[in-house]
This record gives sequence, structure tokens and C-alpha cells, in this order.
Amino acid sequence: MAASEKDDVKLHMLAEDQQDNIHLDETAPNGVEDEVNKPTPDTTVKGSGGNADVQDKSAKGRNMFFKDGKRRIDYVLAWESKEDDLKHKDRNIKAREIFETHLKEEGLQLEEDLTVSKEEEADFVKVHAPYEVLTRYAEILKLKMPVKKSFKNMQSYQNLVLDKIQMKYSQLENPMKSVSTKLWTKVTGIANRIYTPFQLNEELVPNVKRRFTLVYSRDKEYLFDIPEDKDTFFDNATRSRIVNFILRRKSFSTDKNDAYSFGINKMINDNIYTAAYSLHEGHWKPGSAPNERKLLFDHWGNWRNMFKVQPLEHVRNYFGAKIGIYFTWLGFYTMMLIPASIVGLVVFIYGIAVAPGSYPAKEICDPKNNFTMCPLCDFQCPYWNLYESCSNAIASRMFDNGGTVFFAIFMSFWGTLFLEFWKRRQATMQYKWDLLDYVREEQPPRPEYLARLENCTHYRIHPITGLKEPHLPFWTKRVPIFLMSYSIMFFLGFLAIAAVFGVIAYRVSVLAALQVLTKDRPTSTNSTLVATTTATIYENASLVTTVTAACINLLIIIILNMIYSRLAFWLTDLECLRTQKEYDDSITLKLFALQFVNYYSSIIYIAFFKGRIIGRPGKYTTMFGARQEECAAGGCLIELCIQLAIIMTGKQLFVNNFTELVLPKLIKMIKRCLSKETKAEKASRASYEKDYKLEAAQSTSLFYEYLEMVLQFGFLTIFVAAFPLGPLFSLINNIIEIRMDSSKMITHLRRPLADRSPDIGIWYSVLYGISRIAIISNAFIIALTSDYIPRMVYLNSYSKDDSLKGYLNHTMSYFNTSDFEVDHRPTYAGSENIQICRYRDFRNPPWSENAYEFSQLFWHILAARFVFVVVFQNVIVLITGLIAWLIPDVPAELKVQIRREAYISNEIIIKTELLRAQGKSPEEGEAAIEAISEVGPQYLVDDTGSAKLMYRKSPGNSPEREEENIV
Repeated sequence: MAASEKDDVKLHMLAEDQQDNIHLDETAPNGVEDEVNKPTPDTTVKGSGGNADVQDKSAKGRNMFFKDGKRRIDYVLAWESKEDDLKHKDRNIKAREIFETHLKEEGLQLEEDLTVSKEEEADFVKVHAPYEVLTRYAEILKLKMPVKKSFKNMQSYQNLVLDKIQMKYSQLENPMKSVSTKLWTKVTGIANRIYTPFQLNEELVPNVKRRFTLVYSRDKEYLFDIPEDKDTFFDNATRSRIVNFILRRKSFSTDKNDAYSFGINKMINDNIYTAAYSLHEGHWKPGSAPNERKLLFDHWGNWRNMFKVQPLEHVRNYFGAKIGIYFTWLGFYTMMLIPASIVGLVVFIYGIAVAPGSYPAKEICDPKNNFTMCPLCDFQCPYWNLYESCSNAIASRMFDNGGTVFFAIFMSFWGTLFLEFWKRRQATMQYKWDLLDYVREEQPPRPEYLARLENCTHYRIHPITGLKEPHLPFWTKRVPIFLMSYSIMFFLGFLAIAAVFGVIAYRVSVLAALQVLTKDRPTSTNSTLVATTTATIYENASLVTTVTAACINLLIIIILNMIYSRLAFWLTDLECLRTQKEYDDSITLKLFALQFVNYYSSIIYIAFFKGRIIGRPGKYTTMFGARQEECAAGGCLIELCIQLAIIMTGKQLFVNNFTELVLPKLIKMIKRCLSKETKAEKASRASYEKDYKLEAAQSTSLFYEYLEMVLQFGFLTIFVAAFPLGPLFSLINNIIEIRMDSSKMITHLRRPLADRSPDIGIWYSVLYGISRIAIISNAFIIALTSDYIPRMVYLNSYSKDDSLKGYLNHTMSYFNTSDFEVDHRPTYAGSENIQICRYRDFRNPPWSENAYEFSQLFWHILAARFVFVVVFQNVIVLITGLIAWLIPDVPAELKVQIRREAYISNEIIIKTELLRAQGKSPEEGEAAIEAISEVGPQYLVDDTGSAKLMYRKSPGNSPEREEENIV
């Protein structure tokens, strides 16, 4: 609308101000309601919809219509006039006029809501799609719509059919099959009884029955279940998706050759509009009128239902299949964590039970075994007694036992079963949500892509759309950008590795400082607390160092994540990718690679490198002039467990939950305190104004949710051998995560576009790759990091009584302190009295001919370790591959169902067209479908929308004969 016209409209609106601010409630007089709802010009002022809070709580609920009360608001466009700078104000007004003109030419109907005072934030244009436009684009987009319920007498045959089938096949079943069927029925019955408390109340959350659908065609409207009020044929999510499809393809320029000026996304990017969104259907707060949004909050986003199953059909109907698939996957993943959590908890309890009684722990904790250990650092560190690390040894045995191997094997199978069963679950949801024949729409260029190439001189004809578009030459433009982008990525990866080296330096220096306390530890002091604290710190120096280093590492990870996120988007923007899918795939690769290095580098170091290349006393391997850190007396597995626990639980249970749950509430509270808006002003806002106040639903919101869960899956599978409680903590986190994500979408965000997606996209390939890496990783953790293989070698080849008695002495080598180099010899008083010290390694003693060389036992154990890795990896890969081959991606019953429905679709179309051609189709073919049930195959439509062939009716048969004619 032009500026001059806008002034006239404002005068008109001021004259009608009293009428426009009429508030409706449940008891409003009919005359008042009729006065408000009568047709008015397509330009209104704010507050014309009545008191929004009163509407939300009235029986009719929130106003979702134009001023005439008949045309539904399918989409809202908003812009802030005060944000238009003088330089672009005229350009923006002209662009909006052209764009809105093109929308009207397309058949859309618009109604403007303009600001009267400067205090108002935004102007709005409400968009309505008439039935003719919806049907036209439903045919273009090949939407599937429900057909008529023409099988009127089919329900009465249901019991008859079931009885006949049971009678027919009961004589053919062998006894073993009957027994197995009864057993399976009992098992499923028990499972259903266990599952019942977690089900939603069907009276409060009604089941959404699947309707038999066909691809919509305007030429065959007689096939579809079109109600008397045709505007209700398409649900709100479908209507908004069709309108969005139109908005993304309309130009806001009069120049037909302008390849840059089209689409609502480009207009928002250029600040011509500030928002484009569909409306939430009512309010979610208590006391509001019943609506789909409130139903989802009460039974999905509410914390009291955190242990209930998700109403996925309602989620899909409200938010679309893309978001529905995400929550389906998240719920399925959470459910699959239950058996993994139970097994992990059992393994952990088993470790607690066996740890104190294991021979290695007993021998370490026995002071009679007077093992004097070599110093842990040069110069100042003292010699120390092995029994001082008793608590560390017991803790290590809790995780380093036979149960660890079993759990690693179990989780390898679990990862494969999870992915295979998810494919089956995904196929089922694709069938239920009509996504089997999904074809991705050809995406238009991204607005950012067009903006960056606005001055581009290279053009080409796009092979799919046939449109002339700007183009970046591959060798001269794209290759240098890609090289720079991935070079920076490698640098960022090395930055994370450098941070790990910094944490290593911290651990070495702090451990050395704590060890020095033994020299300065007061033997007598007036303060018992000081003496006790000093003794405790010294005895647990390794634990203190590990915990503090892990916390520092977590802090560094959080900081680097913030840097990585911004740089990854910046680098992807530089690549100037044409479509949103190309952009999403590129950012997925970058962020996952960077966060993989960031989160896992310190864990990989502890699992595979720490304590491996340290050398030996008298000839230590140094880095930057300092000794490398060694594993504690109980091994490195306990340190790996602590690192995993702090990073995994700290990142998910605290950092993520704080940013997703606490931070938004704090921001909302601060905004509420700073807002000058009174309660009366807030109550007078219309529904589209309230939704405008909410945060915009970003296209990358689901990306971050997937990334968070995929990183969690990596923690669970790649390093699960070191942390059996990981699945339990992940289960707790995911239960909270589902409610946080659902609550955020319902209460904090504008309604997202009801987009369609048949699967989880590239994330399945990422999950599969992680599951393969996990097999190798767990094999090496068991072989190299844990003491499982050395214990098995000792037990089977060196033990005299088939026990681990004497294993500790077996793993300790001797060192003559006189062989210390001068630069590394301990210098504190009394150190010269120690002649022999012990250290963990498999080397010859100083009195041997090949002193300090690797012993024969070392090579024996090394060979056993590599044999274990090869056998473990190949056996697990073979079995998991066999499992994946045996489990079909699509259930057999579903394959039959899909073929059956395809057959029915063809039969209905062929026979109705034949009858119409013969002139036997009164009322535009409605009776034709009914005729099929009389002369053709008879079908039963059950509660899930599945159509089953019942019997074929033959003319002239008696009723008794018809009952036997079951197919």
C-alpha cells in the first residue's frame, strides 16, 4: 500500500476505533458478535479481533479468521515501518506492493492490519488461500488426500471374516505352531500390561486414524471425502505449506529477467518483511479453549507426562512430517536406551561387587607387599609405596573386569539393532504419513546466494528449472574458496588438539606439585585438619588431577564450540552454495567434524596414547623438555571413565539443559521486566501479534538437535567399554530433552512450517559410520587400555594355580636407582638410600644380560592384544552384518499392505472411470465407488486405514454361499 493511501486508511480506522475495540466473550450479545463479524474492508487496525485473552478462554477459542469471520488466516506477513531506513523505505514499500499484487494475481486474498500509533511495533498482512487455489496447488504438489468412506457395510463383516479365517486355518496349524503362538501371545500380553501405564489416555488424546488416501486430482474430485464446508478439506498445516510454496516463488520486481528479486525468504533477508509465519491454533495456557496446541502442551510438552509416550500423530498433524520424524527418531532412540541402560547398570553393579575381592586390588592394597615405586616426576618427586594407590586400584577394577568385555560386545550388537529397527520404524511412519512416494521439490536458490551474486557477470540456464541464474565458475571461484575453507577447518581441528596438549601440561605440572607434598608434608602439626587434608590430597593426587583436568577440558570444549559454530557458518557462507539442502549438508559436515575433534580428542588421547610412549626410568621420552604423564597404578581406564563422565554428563545434563531450559526463561523474564506494555495492552493484542512476539523458528533448529544426539550416540558406542553407566545417563537426558524440545516448540517459537521429510537425512549415514568406528574403538580399548588381556595371558600361561595370585608382581619391572641420569635423579634428602624401585612395564631386570629391554612376556602380551583386536573386530562385523541382512528394512506385512493399497487405488480409479464413461455415475461418480463393493472385490478398512480384501460377491449366490466365499 502506498504512503498516501496509508494516511487515508489511518483516518478511516480512527473514525471506527470504538467499533474495532469491541471485546467478545462467551456471553457476548448476538448483536455485538454479528456487528464485529460482518464484512468490512480488507484493511483493519490492531485489536479488531477482540480481547485476545478473552478469545483464548472463550468457547470459540482464538480468532483465526479475517474480519468477515469466514476466511481463515493461513499465513501472516509482518514488517516494521520504523526499521525502514530512509534510503530503502521507498524501495521496500514498492517491493511489498508488487509482491502483494502478484499474490493477488495468484488467487490469494489479503487483509492488511496497519499501525495507528508510533508505539505499535509492526504492520501485518494476513493471507488467505481460497479453495480453488488450494486444490490447484494440491494437484501440482501431488498431495495425498483421503478418499470417501464408501464401504458402508464392511464393518458388519469384520467379525464374520475373522471367524472364517480362524476356522479355515485352525485345522492346518501344527501343534508346535500353536504352542509358539500361545507363548508369543502371552509374552506380548505381559509386555502390553507393562506398557499400559506409559500410554496416553485415549479419551483425552484421541487416536488419529489413518485414512485411505490417493494423490489429489481436480478431475477426480468425486473420489475424495470433501465435506460440505470445503475450506475444512485441507487441514491448517497443509494450507500453510501451500501458501508458503507460493510465497517462495513470487517475484517482488516488475523485471521478469531479474533473477534476484523473488521469494519471501529473500524479502526477509533484505528486511522488506521482518517475518512470515503461520498461526498457532489457540493458546497453550491453562484455562484456554480446547485446541490442538493446548492438547500438545498438556499431553506432550508438560513435564508431568515425561514418562508417557509421545502423541506422534498429533505432532505430525500440527508441526509437519519433518518435525514428526525427528521426534519419532528421538523417542525410538530413547526407548532403545532402556535395555542398554539396564545391562550397563548390571555390569556396573557387578564391577562394584567384584572390585574389592580381585587379586590385583588386594595385592595393591596390602601394605605387606612393600613395592617401592619409582618417582612420577624428575628432581622433586619422591619414591612412593604402591599401597598408597589402593583406592584408585579398587575404583579401576570396578570398570576393568570381564563385564566390560561383555558390555562392549553387547553395545556393538545394540548399535546395529538400533539402526536396523529404526529403518523398519521409519518405513512404518512413511507409510502412515504418506511419505513413501515422497519426491523432494526442486529448491530455489537461497536468498543469501542471490545476494552475494548480485553483481555476478556469469550466468547459465539451470538444467532443472530452465531459468537463467547467476553462476560461480568452478575452477576460478569455487576451488579457491573450498581450499581456503577446509584449510581453516584443519587449523581449527589442530586448535582443539593443541588445547588437549595444554591440558596434558596442566596434568603433569599439577601431579608433580601434589607429589612434592610428600616431602613437605608435616609430620606433626597443631592443626589436625591441615594434616588430614594434606594426606588425603597426596593419597588421591592422581584422582584430583584427573577430575580438575577434565573440568578444565569441558570448559575449553564449551568455548571452542561457540567459536566453531560461528566460524563453520561463516565458512559455509563463503562457499556460496545454491540451495538450502546443499548448505545444510555442508554445515553438517563441518560442524560434526569440528565437534567430533573437540569432544573426542582428549578422550582418544587417554584411551590410546597416554602411558604408551613414556619410555622407562633412566631413559624417559620427553616432550618440550618434560616427561610425559603416566597412567595411575590402576591403569588408564579409570581416568578414561572419569573423563567420559564429566564431559558427557556435564555437556548434556548441565550445559545443554541450561541453555535450552533455564536461559530462555531468564531472557523471557528480563524482557518482561523491561517491557513497558501493560496487561490491558497485552490482552488486546490479536493472535498474529502475539505470535509475532515469539522467537522465529530457524531452519537450523533441528540440525542442532540432531547434532546433540549424534554426539551422544558417539559417546555411547565408541567409548562405551570405559563407562557402562553412559546409557543410563543418556536415557535420563533424553527423557528431559524430549519435554524441553516439545515445550520450546509449543510455547517459545512461532509455528514452524509444516515441512515434509521422509527420513532423518544425512544423519543416518553419520550414525552408521559411528557404529562401525565403535567396533574398532572398543576392541582397542579392551586390548590396550584395560588390563584384561595381560590378566588373561597370565591366567592361562603363567599362573601356577589358575588364579591371579602373584599377577601384580608379574606386571612390575625392576630399576636400579644408580642408573638414573644426573639430570633426572631425585635430589631430595634420603633419596640416595633407595637402591631398587619398581615401575609398571614388561622389561628385563637390571641384572639381566639385556637389561631394561622388552621381555619375552611383553611380546607375548602384545601378540595376544592384536589377535584379540582382529578376532573381536571381524567376528562383530560379521555377526552385525548378518543381523542387518536378516532384518528386512521394511516389514513383510507392510510390503503387502503397500501393494494392496496400490492395487485398490488402481481398481477404484479404473472402475469409476469405466462406470462414468458408461453413464452410470449419478452425482458425479459418488455411486460408482459404491458399485465397486457390489460387483468387485470387497475390502475392509480397519482402524489404521488399511484396506483388506474380504470376499468376492458373485451374482446369484445365496447368503450362506456368500459367507463361505472368503478370499
